[in-house]
Amino acid sequence: MARTISDLFSKKTDIPFYISYIHKITPNQTLKQNNQSTLNPRRHRERDHREMRDLKDLQKSLNQTQRVRLQSALQQLQEIYSRASSSPAAAVSVSDCIHVNLEDGVLKGHGTTNRNDDVVATVCGIVERVNKLVYVRDLRARYKPEVGDIIVGRVIEVVSKRWRLEINYSHDAVLMLSSMNLPDGMQRRQTSTDELNMRSIFEENDVICAEVRGFNHHDGTLQLQARSQKYGKLERGQMLTVPSYLVKRRKQHFHNLEQYGVDMILGCNGFIWVGEHVEHGVDVPVETVKSSIENMSIEEQKPNNFTPLETRQGLCRIANAIRVLSTLGFALSVEAILKTVEWSISSNVEIKDMLLSEFCVQAAEIEVQRRILLTKRKN
Repeated sequence: MARTISDLFSKKTDIPFYISYIHKITPNQTLKQNNQSTLNPRRHRERDHREMRDLKDLQKSLNQTQRVRLQSALQQLQEIYSRASSSPAAAVSVSDCIHVNLEDGVLKGHGTTNRNDDVVATVCGIVERVNKLVYVRDLRARYKPEVGDIIVGRVIEVVSKRWRLEINYSHDAVLMLSSMNLPDGMQRRQTSTDELNMRSIFEENDVICAEVRGFNHHDGTLQLQARSQKYGKLERGQMLTVPSYLVKRRKQHFHNLEQYGVDMILGCNGFIWVGEHVEHGVDVPVETVKSSIENMSIEEQKPNNFTPLETRQGLCRIANAIRVLSTLGFALSVEAILKTVEWSISSNVEIKDMLLSEFCVQAAEIEVQRRILLTKRKN
């Protein structure tokens, strides 16, 4: 039964380019085996950016009825946002004047400058005020890392004592060998043997999750750390690329969707991982692990490389929901994603049909209903 996820769909003409991007999940093969004869890191990066560009430029073929429904849903969302805001937000473009009282000692923040004793905007966005600070929040900005951000990236190079990662930032990120737990779980100083075995931990094209540790002020590179069980190599799933401004910083970026057997990581850098659920064990002594392995039979020691069909279907359905919400420009949250997935299941929408124009309009209407319910609960 060596079938890929793309084999789940019968009509290849209805499958957009997204489905072919599924990150090499086959029941009898691991990610490492599939990557041995695939693209080089540069080709991988080009494919990621091409997917984001295609998603952004995608124009759905809407008929007149669908266009009216979509415009009505977007108008309702705008009205809900206006009512929820205590004061209507001022949208400005470049060189627009921002009305402030300079006598109050206003502090000019990001996206503002002085011109003829007036405060003008230097970027397009929304005027935000925090006490005396006035700044412009970009509507569509590149990813700006902050210490503590959870990010998903792809290894592009293995060099001396470090891995270089592509993280959808103007500079590559660096994960030092000393900034992660060793495979044996022991807390010790890294040796030259560990440096020689770096490729046994991560190699080119591997997708990993890490946390932003800091910045290197000399060359502008980003320093990462992966000193926890929840960080590390990600396998048996797919990585999606969305605009980074659609992923808001939250307290929780790791989500276990138990009903689908899927783990989802919303990377602050716009890379989202959707993969089969993996149990993260607690730190235990090495001797305990060795003794438990010795007591296991040979069959139990073999890795389970089979992903159930139901899990793969749930994985694809969640990934398509993320693509639909990203195409509509909606902020990505676990609540919005699950609501879209549940609606597709209750409406008996096939996985491949989730990317058609009709479901995109329905997703906008579902988001309106979700926002109305949230507003009623707050009131």
